[in-house]
Amino acid sequence: MSQHNHQHTTITDREMLEQHEQHEQHEQHEQHEHGTPAPSAHGVAGHGGHGRHGGHAGHGGHVGRFRRLFWIMLVLAVPVIAFSSMFAMIIGYSLPDAGWVGWVSPVVGTVMYVWGGAPFLTGAVGELRARKPGMMLLIGLAITVAFLASWGASLGVLSHQLDFWWELALLIVIMLLGHWIEMRSLAQTTSALDSLAALLPDEAEKVQGDAILSVAPSALVVGDIVVVRPGGRVPADGRIVQGSASMDESMITGESRAVRRADGDAVVAGTVATDSGVRIRITAVGEDTALAGIRRLVAEAQNSSSRAQRLADRAAGWLFWFALVAAAVTALVWTALGQPDDAVIRTITVLVIACPHALGLAIPLVVSIATERAARAGVLVKDRLALESMRTVDTVLFDKTGTLTKGTPAVTGIETGEPSTSADDLLALAAAAEADSEHPLARAIVNAARHKGLTIPGSIDFESSPAVGVRARVGRRTVQVGGPYMLRQANAAELPITSEWQNEGAIILHVLVDGKVAGALRLADEIRTESREAVAALHERGVEVVMITGDAEAVAGAVAAELGIHRFFAGVRPEDKAATMKGLQAEGRKVAMVGDGVNDAPALAQADVGIAIGAGTDVAIASAGVILASDDPRSVLSVIELSRASYRKMKQNLWWAAGYNLISVPLAAGILAPIGFVMPMSVGAILMSLSTIVVALNAQLLRRLDLSPEAVIGRTR
Repeated sequence: MSQHNHQHTTITDREMLEQHEQHEQHEQHEQHEHGTPAPSAHGVAGHGGHGRHGGHAGHGGHVGRFRRLFWIMLVLAVPVIAFSSMFAMIIGYSLPDAGWVGWVSPVVGTVMYVWGGAPFLTGAVGELRARKPGMMLLIGLAITVAFLASWGASLGVLSHQLDFWWELALLIVIMLLGHWIEMRSLAQTTSALDSLAALLPDEAEKVQGDAILSVAPSALVVGDIVVVRPGGRVPADGRIVQGSASMDESMITGESRAVRRADGDAVVAGTVATDSGVRIRITAVGEDTALAGIRRLVAEAQNSSSRAQRLADRAAGWLFWFALVAAAVTALVWTALGQPDDAVIRTITVLVIACPHALGLAIPLVVSIATERAARAGVLVKDRLALESMRTVDTVLFDKTGTLTKGTPAVTGIETGEPSTSADDLLALAAAAEADSEHPLARAIVNAARHKGLTIPGSIDFESSPAVGVRARVGRRTVQVGGPYMLRQANAAELPITSEWQNEGAIILHVLVDGKVAGALRLADEIRTESREAVAALHERGVEVVMITGDAEAVAGAVAAELGIHRFFAGVRPEDKAATMKGLQAEGRKVAMVGDGVNDAPALAQADVGIAIGAGTDVAIASAGVILASDDPRSVLSVIELSRASYRKMKQNLWWAAGYNLISVPLAAGILAPIGFVMPMSVGAILMSLSTIVVALNAQLLRRLDLSPEAVIGRTR
C-alpha cells in the first residue's frame, strides 16, 4: 500500500489471472475490453483504467472462473486418483485387470494438467520473465515434473514408483481451491472514479435566450448560464449571477454545514442547492473543474501506491531455490554413488514433494476467515494488503466532520438573558418557533428540546427569512430565532458570552421574545461519544491520533482539546489533504486515514491504509481498502486487532507449511540413506496431508476472535 515499499513485486494471483485471460483472448483474436496491458519487464501486470481499485471490472468473473475450474477438476480428480496404480498400492486395494484401466489416469490426468494447470503455468511463465520466482513457478514446476514423470512411468520408460498421477490431480485441486478462496477475497467493489463521475447531474438546464434547454454537462462551455433548481446539483464550476441558496458542499468538502452562496459567489460542480434555485455562469468545465482535480488526485495517489510483496510469495520464492538446489544435489550425489536410476527417482520425488500444498492454503484460508470475521464485526475488507498493513500503522489520521463528530449540528450550550427565564424555557420557546422549519439548525434545536423531554408549545404565523432567521407566534408572544442580521434589524445587542463561543468556532443563534434578547444558543458539530474511547484506546496502544479538517482553527482546536488529540490540521482545503498525508508519511510514519467525504478520497488513496466510514460517500468508500459499516470510530481498533491476529496466523501457517518442505525434501532426497532410511512416497503424501490439515485447523482458530468495539476496548484496558 505504501509508496515506500518494494520497487519490484512478485506476480500476484490477480496478475496471473489477467495474464491467463490475455493469453486466452489472444488465441481467440478478441480485443481485450478492459485495456489491461501485458506484464511489464518487472513481472507486474500494468494497471488498466484507474489503478489500484479501479479498472478491473471483471473480478467477479475471475472468481466464478476459478470456482467452476475447481469443481470441474475435483470431479476429474476422482478417476485419476482412483485408477492410479501407485495410489492403489499406497492405500492397499487392487485395480481391475482390464487394459483400459491403465489409461484412465494418464488421459484424464493430461486433461487436468492442460486445463486445470493452465493458470499456474501461465503465471509461472510470467514469473520467469520477471526473474522473480514465486508460488506460480513452484506450482508450475511441480505439476510439470509430475506430469512428465507420470507419463514416463505409464509408458514404462521410467520406474513405476514415479507414477504421480494421483499426486498431480491432488495438487491441482488443492491449489485451485486456495486460489479460488484468495480471488474471492480480492474481488473489488465500485471504482472511486466512477463514483466521482456520478456526482454530476445527468442533465443541465442551459439558458438559451428566453428558453431553457436540457443538455449534457459535457456539452457546456465557459460562459454558458445554467439554472439549478432547489435540490439540484451544479453541473460545472461557476459563479452565481442570479439568486441565492444554501449550498450543500458536503460531498466535495466533507463539511456538513450548508454554506450560503449569493450573487458573485463561486460554486463547485457536484454541490447541491438545498433551499432555492439559482442561475450560474459557467467558469470551468471538464478537466478544469475542482471535481476533476480531486478525481486526478485520487487516480495519482492510487497509481503511485506500490504493492507490498506477499509473505506466501516470498516463502515460495525461497522454497523454489531450496527445492532446485536440493534436486540438483540429489541428482549429483546418487549419480556419483553409481545409482543413476535411483538418482532420477529421488530427484523427481524431491521436485514433486517440494510443491507447497499447505502453503497454497496457508494465506488464503486466513484471509477468507479474517474477512468473514471482520464482516460480522461491521468491517468490510476490500483490499487484503490494507488489512496486512494495518498492524504496522503508528499514526491514525481522522477526518473531523462525520467521523469523530456526527456531521450534524447540535445544541451544546444555552445562555439566558435574564434570571427569570430558565434554560429549559428558552430552549422550548426556540423549538416552538423553529418547529415548522426544515433547516438543519432548526432540527437541531427541536431535537435538543425533545431529547430533554421538554413540552414544545404550539406556534402560528411562522415566517422564515434566509440568512436572518425565523419568527413565530408562541401563545401571546412573538419569538424570533436567528443570527447577527436579526439582532441588527431589532437593534439588539449580543450576549457577552457570545465572544467566547465565537472563539471556539461555534454557531450562535439568539432568541428574541417580543423584540428583547431572551438568551442565546450555542450550536456545534456534535462529537460522537465513541470518539473519546477510540482516541484514548489508540493512545494506550502507542498509536498517535491526528485530526484533519476544513474547519477553522478555533473549531478544530475545541474538538481536539475535548478528545485529547494533541496534533491537528485545520483549514485544510480538499485538494491539500493528500499533500498533508504525504507530509506525515515523509516523517517516516505509517499512516491510516479515516474519512467519509469526497474531499477525503485522495488522502484515503494516498494513505498506507485507507479506512472509510460506511455512512459516508460512495467515492470515499471506493477509495479505501477497509470500510467501517457503522460510524463508530472505535472500529478502527477492531481493524488493528484483526490485522495483528491474522498476521500471526499467517506466520504460524507459513512455518507449518514450509516446515513440511524443510523436513520432507531432505528425507525424499535420501539424506538418511546411509543409515538405511529412504522416505517412501506414501509417507511424503501423509506428511503433506497432515500439514494441510494443521494449516486449515489453525486458520479456523481466528473464528474465536471477538472483534466487537466493546470487546476490543476491554482488551486494550
